[in-house]
Amino acid sequence: MVSISHETAQETRTRLRRVLAEAPFEILSGHWAYHEHPAGPVPQPSADALALVRDAESWSVLEPARGDEAEVFGVFAFHFPAAADNSGFVGWLAGELKERLGTGVAVLCGYNSAQGGIYDYWLVPAPLLGEAVAHVRSLAAEGSEGGEGSQGSEGSQGSEGSESGW
Repeated sequence: MVSISHETAQETRTRLRRVLAEAPFEILSGHWAYHEHPAGPVPQPSADALALVRDAESWSVLEPARGDEAEVFGVFAFHFPAAADNSGFVGWLAGELKERLGTGVAVLCGYNSAQGGIYDYWLVPAPLLGEAVAHVRSLAAEGSEGGEGSQGSEGSQGSEGSESGW
């Protein structure tokens, strides 16, 4: 459910840093890219695909890069706890990353009720993934008590060779 918050800009930053610190965090391994397919029947994405979206002219599948793409991304993800007021999170974190790294981001959202609800996949240019993750972790540390992240240990391994936790 989308929350509605009436707060100052500083209250928003404080709340969203806390939300960030409490959200399970995952870094997906490898590079990712969009692969285009003509409009018409739904293409068969790879089993590793993260997203399948379309417009009037084509389908785009976000899946592991094959090596011949002009634009490749690093990807990290958050699953937000059901009770988290994450309203404004995408705009806030996108602004933080733009200010720190000079780059925009792409964000794909989904819903998984078994893990609390909303989740986000964040795409950044692959060469900037390490810097983006470091900045996200520093923001999370600011949002947690005592400056320590609350989601697992740094470097713990998740599924598919991905890294999870703070």
